[in-house]
Amino acid sequence: MAEAKIFDVRLYNIIVLGVAFMLLFTAFQTASMAEQSVLTSEKKNTNGTFSGDGYTSLSIIYVVFSAANWIAPPIVAVLGPKFTMFVGSILYFLFILSFLKPMVWALYLGSVLVGIGAAILWTAQGNFLTINSDSETVSRNSGIFWALLQCSLLFGNMYSYFVLKGSTDITDSERTKLFIGLSGAALLGVLCFLILRKPVSTDTENLVNLSPSDRKERESPLKTIKRAFHLLRTKEILLLSVAIAYTGIELTFFSGVYGTCISNTQQFGEDAKGLIGISGMFIGVGEILGGAAFGLMGKRTNKYGRDPIVLLGFLSHMAAFFLVFMNLPNGSPKNSDDLSTFMTPNQYVAIFCSFLLGFGDSSFNTQLYSILGFMFPEDSSPAFALFKFVQSIAAAGAFYYSEVLLLHYQLLILTLLGVVGTLAFCVVEWGVSKAFRMGYQTI
Repeated sequence: MAEAKIFDVRLYNIIVLGVAFMLLFTAFQTASMAEQSVLTSEKKNTNGTFSGDGYTSLSIIYVVFSAANWIAPPIVAVLGPKFTMFVGSILYFLFILSFLKPMVWALYLGSVLVGIGAAILWTAQGNFLTINSDSETVSRNSGIFWALLQCSLLFGNMYSYFVLKGSTDITDSERTKLFIGLSGAALLGVLCFLILRKPVSTDTENLVNLSPSDRKERESPLKTIKRAFHLLRTKEILLLSVAIAYTGIELTFFSGVYGTCISNTQQFGEDAKGLIGISGMFIGVGEILGGAAFGLMGKRTNKYGRDPIVLLGFLSHMAAFFLVFMNLPNGSPKNSDDLSTFMTPNQYVAIFCSFLLGFGDSSFNTQLYSILGFMFPEDSSPAFALFKFVQSIAAAGAFYYSEVLLLHYQLLILTLLGVVGTLAFCVVEWGVSKAFRMGYQTI
């Protein structure tokens, strides 16, 4: 009975955690996908008096995100994961509110705040997920969380589609209607963090701990930062950083660039702006299916290890990049006059690529979450802080070059880093599997 009660508390926490993130990111991910198009329309509506830029805002978010990850572990250590996530979610909510009346100073200040909020939110999330999991449930819990989180893409973009459908330029009333709904979803997500229950201790005896510790008391913030630097020097984290960097760049592509490319493809006519929402929905469908397949049914799909799942995600992405290369104009990220394509742009092909991008992303992220929780059960805060540091700094760089590079160059970068990142992940997975089979607690 005691075991059942403990399991119920853990499962309850994972489900509530997933719902909270689903609501919060229904607002944020929908906003980030539409941000460039919304702000471009705002420039036209104000005759150029508004000068804010979506790519610049997103780049600021991820630059601050990457830097703030170094202070996130001690904040989680002092405040605890529950209250840290609550504070971080409030900063997301303020960012969404800023779009109700776009002002340049509010846009960029909100971008800084949400970068800080993201760092503490995601570090606390990784810690909270790990302390509510054990060796038997870490993959399942990662999958439950990921599937619930990615429902945000489905719901948010469905709402976006109906608000923006048929618009060539986004009017003030359409923008207001869109962001009132998104602000409401973000507020509900903030409140959900308040009903999380106190985590219970977990059995980590069957997890491979690359940085073992017998700590029973909460460490000082300085020691927490030192542990993060210690983990950064391990060969496993260095190798995984390549795969993590790839997830940051492909996150940039599907969350900020691809929707803009579709909306700038003139051959799609009046449907172009509405297709941003449809694209986001199918990214969400891919993410949800991947999270369910590789997490909820993890005992079956992980039978042969994590690397086959990552390889499947890699193949999905390579197919998507090739089809995007063929289907969309090279100048579409910048709304240029370059309309040439290798095939007649097809809406169905564009949406199918959205599904492949989401499915591949879930393949990488669920397995990265799983392997980090498996390897670093006693150091989950610094491990997940490093994960988000590498991912966000890669995303920031990608948003920066997205303003300059044409589509084909962006796809080339994604392809090359995808190959190297996949190989790096497989090397780490093979090493961890070998150590676990030999019964090592420390590598």
